[in-house]
Amino acid sequence: MQEECLICKAPLEYLEHDELMECAICHKKENSKTRCIHGHYVCNECHTAGMDAIIGLCLAETSKNPVTIIEKMMAMPFCHMHGPEHHVMVGAALLTAYKNAGGEIGLEESLKEMMNRGKSVPGGACGFWGACGAGISSGMFISIISKSTPLAKEPFALSHKMTAKSLEAIGEIGGPRCCKRDSYLSLLSAIDFVKDHFGIEMEKPKIVCSHSSQNNQCIGKRCPFSKVNH
Repeated sequence: MQEECLICKAPLEYLEHDELMECAICHKKENSKTRCIHGHYVCNECHTAGMDAIIGLCLAETSKNPVTIIEKMMAMPFCHMHGPEHHVMVGAALLTAYKNAGGEIGLEESLKEMMNRGKSVPGGACGFWGACGAGISSGMFISIISKSTPLAKEPFALSHKMTAKSLEAIGEIGGPRCCKRDSYLSLLSAIDFVKDHFGIEMEKPKIVCSHSSQNNQCIGKRCPFSKVNH
């Protein structure tokens, strides 16, 4: 089973309050609540290095299935078991499947916008904000395809409803965190939401998790995607 720290593979610990930490890779100093038990801290930028490869993958993709698309991202070197990369990946997979299913968007510019927005949600938001970044990513996706702004009416409402739908599904399962589980729940929520509100039907597969052996906090049969439930 893989451990957590990108430097020494030791488990992570989450502090009650922010402390000033220095990234062990780029040596940038910033406040954070997260480090490994040996004191190593890795900033979001270093944790997600190489994530720009998502754009090329998505532009070449023909699938209407966002789960298939995100699984390809999860197999890329930049993606870890847990991490803020999932805050971009959910929205990027949805944008790509939506486009391939007939949604009228400029995919490349939409993916770049998703990258910018998703990267602004830090790791640990699930526990510290009460809003998982994977769920927020599905709301960003709706915001992008509906061209929502703070002054919009219906798009403003739809993007909030989407985030709420994903977060409700995540909250129903409970913790501890699993970035893969929360990503799948957000994708499935978005597939139904887009069909109901936009008339675009993406493919909706049955999901059986293949990542549990990498997750020290796997909840086993309590997870709807556990192999024992299928």
